[in-house]
Amino acid sequence: MRSILLLCLPSLLLAQQMRVPAYLVADSTLGTQLKEIVSSLGLDRDFDVGEDGIEQISLSVIDISTGVPRLAGVHGDNFIYPASVYKMYVAAEVLEQVSLAHYSLWTPVVVTSRNCVDKGKEIPHDPRPLLREGDTVTVNYLLDLMITRSDNTAANCLIDLATRESINAMIRRYGWEGSEVTRKFLGRRYEDPGYEKIRGTETCALHAADFMYNVETGRLVNAWVSQQMKALLGRQLDTTKLAAGLPPGAMFYHKTGWFSFWTNDVGIVNDGRVRYIIACFLPLREEDALPKLRTLAARVDALVRSLNARN
Repeated sequence: MRSILLLCLPSLLLAQQMRVPAYLVADSTLGTQLKEIVSSLGLDRDFDVGEDGIEQISLSVIDISTGVPRLAGVHGDNFIYPASVYKMYVAAEVLEQVSLAHYSLWTPVVVTSRNCVDKGKEIPHDPRPLLREGDTVTVNYLLDLMITRSDNTAANCLIDLATRESINAMIRRYGWEGSEVTRKFLGRRYEDPGYEKIRGTETCALHAADFMYNVETGRLVNAWVSQQMKALLGRQLDTTKLAAGLPPGAMFYHKTGWFSFWTNDVGIVNDGRVRYIIACFLPLREEDALPKLRTLAARVDALVRSLNARN
């Protein structure tokens, strides 16, 4: 496990004290300007998310264009419902188990009725059919469906395969306490024994951004797992969120998530000149969040370019 230390970052960077990896360097200039962008978009406020109460944005950016990972954010340590973004944690543990030869990418998995929940495709234009009870598919096929199409049935199958205990042991190994995978993608009355009343899954932008940093630097388990993860993220089919505001020539390796009041996107941006990670969790319904995320992405991209042009 890499070394971790407790840093007290400025309030404009992260809201409270929390465990921050020692290899991430706080950048107050980046933080100040991120705060200005978020405020100008009306996103630095309390959001009413119905019965779940009051929520705030969780945003983190890690600029790695110069090789020195510079971190900033707005409420980056705010734990929030990630929707399908937490499927990336599931994928990481599945890939780790493959790398340890517990099974292979080509191991067959039978879809059970308990896990079969999707009634429609999350990405309508994806030609692959919905998974049905009794289908036999490979681990690799499930991974691709779960990440690129955000398929919930595939996620449930892989959570069972990897086990929540193992997924969460990996999460804690990296210092991402609080981001444990607690739920499958199904109603509570269909949950496995012992999970019917467990708290909902949460994560924060800092943990999600650090996950992507480990992917980009080859330190998510090992080089093989990191590269497999990045390949999956690079095939993301949902390009309606942060991706919509990025320059046409930029490659975005990312995982999105959306449900009810939450619309999220987390990924690695690389266009050959600038390279950075952005993790944004918005407590807004998708129809309201999409234009905000598009503008946020464009302005963060311009900011990172401007700061690097000065260096």
